[in-house]
Order: sequence, then C-alpha cells, then structure tokens
Amino acid sequence: MTDLAPESTAEPGVPTPPPAAPSGPPALHIEGLRKSFGAKRAVDGLGLTVPTGSFYGLVGPNGAGKTTTLSMATGLLRPDAGTITVLGTDVWREPVKVKSLVGVLSDGVELFDRLTGEQLVTYHGLLHGMDRATVVQRTADLLELLDLQGTGGTLVVDYSAGMTKKIALACALVHAPRLLVLDEPFESVDPVSAANIRDILEQFVRGGGTVIVSSHSMDLVQRMCDHVAVIGAGRVLAAGTTEEVRAGSSLEDRFVELVGGRRHSEGPAWLHTS
Repeated sequence: MTDLAPESTAEPGVPTPPPAAPSGPPALHIEGLRKSFGAKRAVDGLGLTVPTGSFYGLVGPNGAGKTTTLSMATGLLRPDAGTITVLGTDVWREPVKVKSLVGVLSDGVELFDRLTGEQLVTYHGLLHGMDRATVVQRTADLLELLDLQGTGGTLVVDYSAGMTKKIALACALVHAPRLLVLDEPFESVDPVSAANIRDILEQFVRGGGTVIVSSHSMDLVQRMCDHVAVIGAGRVLAAGTTEEVRAGSSLEDRFVELVGGRRHSEGPAWLHTS
C-alpha cells in the first residue's frame, strides 16, 4: 500500500491534501439546517461540527435525513434554511471554491457508465480545471491504488458493483480534496477491497484530510471512525468522539437506544419448531 503521508511523494498514490492547521476552521460546520419535501420535514434544525483531520461517522436509520444532509453539505441540494461552511467557506455563497475542497461519493448516483474507468476519472479531473498531464498521472496512480489498473479500459457499465464503488472513489479523489464525503462507500464491496479502501482513507486523514462516512455498519464505524454523530428524524441525537457517543456500550446498542423502535418479540408460535 502506498504511503499517503505528505512527505512521501516518490511513489504513486492518492493526491494528498495539504495538512490543515489545527487552529483553523472545522472541516464542516452546520447550523439550523432545514429541508422539507412537501409536508415531510426531512431535516429539522440540524447542527453539526466536524473537526478538521477527523474520521467522522454519520449513522442513522433509513429516512433519518443523513443523505439529505450530506447532499446539502456538498452543494447538491439547496436547504430551506440554515448555514453550511466547509473549512470556513460558505457552501452557497462560494460554491465553486467549496467544490474544489470537497470530494463526494454519493450512494446511488448514476455515473457516465458509457465511458471507460480511465476516461471517467480523467473527465472528473478536467472538470476541476486541472491540466491534462496532471490528470493523466493522477488517474494512473488512482487506478493502481484501487487495483483497477487492469480494467481502466473497460466500460464502467460492465463493472461489478464493487468496482463501480472504487472508480467513483477515484473520481472523488482525483482533484486532491481537503474533505471527503462518502455515502455508503463499502456497500457491495468485497472484504479485501473494503480493507484496502479503509487503508487509503486512513492515510488520507493522516495526511491532513478529513473524511465523513455515512454507513449502516455500526461495527465498521466503531472500528474506523474517531468521531460519530447519530441522526434521527432529521436531528442530531448524539455527537462527539466515538467513545463519548458509545458511553461504555457498543455503538450498535447505543444507536438502538437513541433512535428507538426495537421490539422484543418471540414471534408467532408457528415459527418455532419445538
């Protein structure tokens, strides 16, 4: 695995963001965020601060508002109310600058799958205004790092679900963002690839970047993230370091305690064989 620390530049790897000063603004700061779809309030006055240099987990049940929040935080969806800043820059006042700071892997977003993997990553790099020579080098580095170098010439439509996740991550990394926002990045990814992706993300954080990952896997978030927020009904129910939020319990048990809804039932008698 290529070292992603800033001082290591001799070997190919993910373009490493410059380390942020500890006294600088948070990677993401949200206040009073609201969003409704018709009569449904998806995000209800949500506030959240993600420290720079953290590996931040975002967990919540289906329909809790996680994806809506991340879509607004990355400039993909306009909020009804509230403020969002990325490294001190307002997302909606300076959207172009913010997009240069953020890499996004959105769950379920369609890719231009009639391009090859290499073409897709190159296209994303050029969209960010990078010169072609730099894009070509970084694309080659990322395909190698994600074990896709043998399929860079294959159309994305012919990729497996796991390969599609990895090429989408390459697109999110090619412009060397300061903040990575990943929605279910490990879904459909095999265990070996998932371990390699975790290594890449951990090196990205050690190199000064910040990662926000939304996931339904409590065990993965507990092992991987140093901070976590639990979201329910469009609000933050608990946030802080992973140890603080766990409060001596497992993250899964604490999550169930906070969001509720667990039913203890043996089920109907006909389900029991003896």
